[in-house]
Amino acid sequence: MNSRREVLHETLIVFLGELIVYLIMIGVFALAGALDGTVWLGGAVGLGLAVGNFFLMAMNVDLAADRAVNEDVQGGKNLIRSSYIIRMILIFGILLLLVKSGRCNPFASIIPLAVVRWILTVAEFFRKKGGA
Repeated sequence: MNSRREVLHETLIVFLGELIVYLIMIGVFALAGALDGTVWLGGAVGLGLAVGNFFLMAMNVDLAADRAVNEDVQGGKNLIRSSYIIRMILIFGILLLLVKSGRCNPFASIIPLAVVRWILTVAEFFRKKGGA
């Protein structure tokens, strides 16, 4: 149960970081004079996909770890592989449909997906030593 709480905590960190990046991105687009509805929607979709992808990945890693504890290591590996493939297909499909329809700005949609690792790296600088 503690590991599920940790997944939710890390997902909250990613969400807050993504929200900050989203607001900065909106500001940059506004300063460039390119802010329109496609940027707002594209950024929001990218934010949702990034946070959702992180949450599902973390939950599946947690489930795979539970399987490894129960000596089903291969089952855990298969879970992670299949989860990765399904998540990437869904993300690609959703982004492709929205960008091709002209409803989302491609850059605003992709930027949130590209900064998750940076957010986690920055969050590590603020983590207390010896803490969770």
